[in-house]
Amino acid sequence: MPAENAATSNLSRHQAFQMEALAMDDSKFYDDDGRVKRTGSVWTASSHIITAVIGSGVLSLAWAIAQLGWLAGPAVMILFSFVTFYTSSLLSQCYRSGDPISGKRNYTYMDAVRSILGGVNVKLCGMFQYLNLLGIVVGYTIAASISMMAIKKSNCFHSSGDKGPCHESSSQYIMIFGIIEIFLSQIPDFDQIWWLSTVAAVMSFTYSIIGLSLGIAKVAERGSFKGSLIGISVGAISEAQKIWRTSQALGDIAFAYSYAVVLIEIQDTLKSPPSEAKTMKKATKISIAVTTTFYMLCGCMGYAAFGDAAPGNLLTGFGFYNPYWLVDIANAAIVIHLVGAYQVFAQPIFAFVEKWAAQRWPNINRDFKVPIPGLPPYKLSLFRLSWRTVFVMLTTVTSMLLPFFNDIVGVIGAMGFWPLTVYFPVMMYIKQKNIARWSAKWITLQIFSMACLMVSLIAAVGSLAGVLLDLKKYKPFQFDY
Repeated sequence: MPAENAATSNLSRHQAFQMEALAMDDSKFYDDDGRVKRTGSVWTASSHIITAVIGSGVLSLAWAIAQLGWLAGPAVMILFSFVTFYTSSLLSQCYRSGDPISGKRNYTYMDAVRSILGGVNVKLCGMFQYLNLLGIVVGYTIAASISMMAIKKSNCFHSSGDKGPCHESSSQYIMIFGIIEIFLSQIPDFDQIWWLSTVAAVMSFTYSIIGLSLGIAKVAERGSFKGSLIGISVGAISEAQKIWRTSQALGDIAFAYSYAVVLIEIQDTLKSPPSEAKTMKKATKISIAVTTTFYMLCGCMGYAAFGDAAPGNLLTGFGFYNPYWLVDIANAAIVIHLVGAYQVFAQPIFAFVEKWAAQRWPNINRDFKVPIPGLPPYKLSLFRLSWRTVFVMLTTVTSMLLPFFNDIVGVIGAMGFWPLTVYFPVMMYIKQKNIARWSAKWITLQIFSMACLMVSLIAAVGSLAGVLLDLKKYKPFQFDY
């Protein structure tokens, strides 16, 4: 019997050793939550953020500064860069509940709100987040079509030598963009679009540098800066227009920095150690520094080149006509960038719907392996294929129906800026750190949140005024440029 017990004991130890070895082997391929090992780094996260933040809106910043002037314009940009960095740092600490290294992971923004705040906050967060994401992807569809039309129009100007008769309709270009997104939307998840974000980030630098260079060249050619300390003055426009335009300018600058809506999803692609919060904070610091530099250069040089007459978009608004081939390259870069940016903002919607569907119908996401010569087989999900195709088609039709939707996106963005970028990160930080109500820190955070709410409301009013003006000349499925 003792020999038998010894043999049993040895067998148990051997099995335990095998299980421990298997667990150690699994740790090479899987994270602590059982998911495939995340491979994201500071640089991939920075690429995602830059892709999300530097939209084609960077080229509208000259117009925004023209409304605010040389004093307020750059000051507002710097202010919002600090606001964005601070609130993003707070939000990045919410990726894990409890312990920042080993706590429960929150895969999405809604998961973080559910774990930390709970209650009605979860539904409010979901409503703001996904409505905001939907508005952004529709806006990007329209912005890409405008850049495609700008290429055609630029070539028309070059060949005809006349700025008058060159007109294009946006519908065909919106359809082309939609077809491209149908194919790219089949990329399964956020972690696998890092290469697309990298290409998009490079493209954003390309067209920003071209816009900046053209602005510098125009200033050098004239030998002087345009613009004034207070921006476009009452007299050139009415007092009411000055108020609306100032509101819109604040909104343009504020929302140019906002990427909180996808921050947690980006953070979920990061490997650890070090902790995801530490890596994300470093990526945020790099990204905000880069984007602020580009925003300041492009916005200020555009205003210096055109003064109060700065167009809404330096490249598609034809502030520059020549060299036409360089303008074409810049607009092509905008299109490529927006192709990637669409996916950065659409992937959280895809993940949310597919997670909900899998909980309701467990077998709905079943994959079929499609062999690809020379490559690993592609896992095709019929549900993913069909529903994502329908989603892209709906955003495409919406863009064709409301081609001025960028103004509506401004309203949605204005309503989403405060809750998503400021309110929820602040409230989750207070809850996690157990900050006492009415303490000095609690009061400071509440004042900060209320100040951002006021800016958000002002921007919403300005964007709504733009929508009402567009409705006066509205024709469904028609937009000549």
